[in-house]
Amino acid sequence: MSTTPPAATAVPLHGAAHAANPQHSYELLRIQGPVGVAEISPGVVVHLVTDYQAAIELLQDTATWSKDTRSWLPQVPENSPIRPLVEWRPSLFFADGDEHTHLRKVITDSFALLDPNDVRVLTFRHADRLLQDFADTGKVDLVSQYAQQLPLMVFNALFGMGDEHGPRLVGALAAMMDTDPERKADGAQLFGAYLGALYQTKAAQRGHDLTSWFIDHPNGLSQEEAINQIIITLGAGNEPTANLIANTCVRMLSDERYFGTLSTGSLPVQHAIDDALWYDSPLANYSFHFPKEDVTFYGKHIPAGSPVMVSYAAANTCPHSGMPADGYRSGTKAHLAFAAGPHACPARDLALLIATAAIERLASYLPDIELAVPADQLTYRDGPIHRTLTSLPARFTPLTPDAKGVTPWSRSTTGQEPGSSSTAAGRESVTAS
Repeated sequence: MSTTPPAATAVPLHGAAHAANPQHSYELLRIQGPVGVAEISPGVVVHLVTDYQAAIELLQDTATWSKDTRSWLPQVPENSPIRPLVEWRPSLFFADGDEHTHLRKVITDSFALLDPNDVRVLTFRHADRLLQDFADTGKVDLVSQYAQQLPLMVFNALFGMGDEHGPRLVGALAAMMDTDPERKADGAQLFGAYLGALYQTKAAQRGHDLTSWFIDHPNGLSQEEAINQIIITLGAGNEPTANLIANTCVRMLSDERYFGTLSTGSLPVQHAIDDALWYDSPLANYSFHFPKEDVTFYGKHIPAGSPVMVSYAAANTCPHSGMPADGYRSGTKAHLAFAAGPHACPARDLALLIATAAIERLASYLPDIELAVPADQLTYRDGPIHRTLTSLPARFTPLTPDAKGVTPWSRSTTGQEPGSSSTAAGRESVTAS
């Protein structure tokens, strides 16, 4: 018996119309109630939670719901664009109960060893490197030339690889996102080789980095488990962080509350980030759950093993989720952009730190940057999961390497960073609590 909801009532979350106006899709889904039926790729239909309170209830209820995708996978075509995002792995994303706790603790304990100042300095250094490539041109695509590259370069360093491997990682993941099957396959092969080299390097010689801490954690991960936690951290941390940087820049460069310049707007960067997380969630829909038994949830009968997703974007903009009359909620952290409950994103603080540092660095050098096209002409990539701009063209007064004052070429970034001997000195090894 199929566990897939009927397709006849499904609202498509793919295609040009959804990419252009996802809130219209969510309005159609809300007509069906707190839980609607959506098509997330051709032939792949799921229940989608669009109500804020229903989302919170589901995300916190591990007794009713499982994260294991394996029983449903045979219904997802091998060539479906959604398949790589739901393919089961031995990682915390697809684990329940004690196994989830076991794997999650490795990640949270390891993240806790990162010094926020080290991460901030590291982000500044790589931001400078990217800015050197375009600061003298007066124009930039803030998506491809900045937002999509910077988080990966930072994660590459945090996992313990040298800077020379950063472009390799960026190239591999970019190829994996390509629509050409041959290029996609090449990207997967390059990414696999990167992961293999990363693990073998750290297995042979530990450092002050996430990979070493994963390997040495008292919970004792196997090589397969360690690599899959790295994959999940890169996947869950990279694109949403890149989208957050880009989506925040759009607001700061087009919203009248910030309008003026990036550095002299009436509200600070953190307000713009909170605003983007509420209203333009970088991870729009995800959190696959499957009822362990037949269940009626907010009026919908959902058979055991049937896929249910949470729409962070729809839940955040739900009319009944406490929206003030002025529609402005920045400064509050109750949004679901990082999910909630036991499976809430463990990299939340890291992602916010990287995004904030990235935007601050951009603003410090290019205070007069502005959009090169009207905001209503910006387009987004097709797909149900991520809210990703196709490009973000901007213009500014060019800088030159020999210009007086602070530039990406002159600014000192000699502060200690993760991996340096003085940073590592005196730090205790990670231990189970």
